[in-house]
Amino acid sequence: MTNKQQNRIYLSPPHMSGNEQKYIQEAFETNWIAPLGPNVDAFEKELAAYVGAKGAAAVSSGTAAIHLALRLLGVERGDVVFCSSLTFIASANPILYQGAEPVFIDSEPDTWNMSPQALERAMDAAKREGKLPKAVVVVNLYGQSAKMDEILAICDRYGVPVVEDAAESLGSTYKGKKSGTFGAFGIYSFNGNKIITTSGGGMLVSNDVDALQRARFLATQARDPAPHYQHSQMGYNYRMSNIVAGIGRAQLEVLYERVKARRAIFDRYVQALGEIDGIHFMPELEGTMSNRWLTTLTIDQQKLGVTPMEIINALAAENIEARPVWKPLHLQPLFAGVRYYPHEEGWSVSDDLFANGICLPSGSSMTVEEQNRVIDVFLHAIQR
Repeated sequence: MTNKQQNRIYLSPPHMSGNEQKYIQEAFETNWIAPLGPNVDAFEKELAAYVGAKGAAAVSSGTAAIHLALRLLGVERGDVVFCSSLTFIASANPILYQGAEPVFIDSEPDTWNMSPQALERAMDAAKREGKLPKAVVVVNLYGQSAKMDEILAICDRYGVPVVEDAAESLGSTYKGKKSGTFGAFGIYSFNGNKIITTSGGGMLVSNDVDALQRARFLATQARDPAPHYQHSQMGYNYRMSNIVAGIGRAQLEVLYERVKARRAIFDRYVQALGEIDGIHFMPELEGTMSNRWLTTLTIDQQKLGVTPMEIINALAAENIEARPVWKPLHLQPLFAGVRYYPHEEGWSVSDDLFANGICLPSGSSMTVEEQNRVIDVFLHAIQR
């Protein structure tokens, strides 16, 4: 191959609409440069309207949104919180922030997300031990919704609230309803690599508008209503800035086009690679629509005679960024010894996905020529 000097193809770079400067300029002209302001208020209203939630609170990151959700649900030291294992560590770190203990739940093959049967076993064990979880954090991986009907039915039966980590699934739907709106709280991320970005930021959504008002209070250092600076409880510096929110408003305007582009990229990968024996793309559960934030697949290493890292390294040698699937949290050194419930006894789906999975470049600004370059290098790597 001779592509080493070609432009780098990133996994999921930011994709600006061109309209961001309008909102940023308005903020400068009105001197709303400090945190909060008209863009923040408008972004909250527009995002809530888009997903069909009663309200939203704009914050500094998706992680901050999860932290606030757990705080609002009363999670504290000594409590237990169940969490998907196959996810980025930001899904679970806020559990530690609250001094609580995470328990990790495996994935299942149909969605790569939380396994209802593993969750059921974990709930049953927790009930027998007399310590049900204070919350369950369900992650929608790579844009695909989890089996929310089954998961919510289990959690409702045990009286445990759900936090839906939709950091990667803004724009996706489950049975006609927007991802992120099924639990007591939903969270979105606008990190630089997400389907829309504010450079950094997040959103907490809920139908409990009183809880969202408390989230805003906690996110602004929990300052009491007084003429002087008075604080009766611990808060955080978590609110979004007016500049960042302006970027988000322009990005939200093109979300439909971004989802359409990512799904087209996924379809082209499937057309080029999907018929190869030993390659399996991340499924899309019937009745759902994934935003296909990242195109992900698994390979049968025996059939193809190559490992995921050999493919990733071959792509890297040609200035193309690809990555393994998330390393499950129950395998992370930080969580050594934490309890984990596999999909079935003797079968950990998330371990298999980590061992065999690859994330391919999927940015909505990627050209067909760039995608063909990725495909050519991939094919060369498996045909050695």
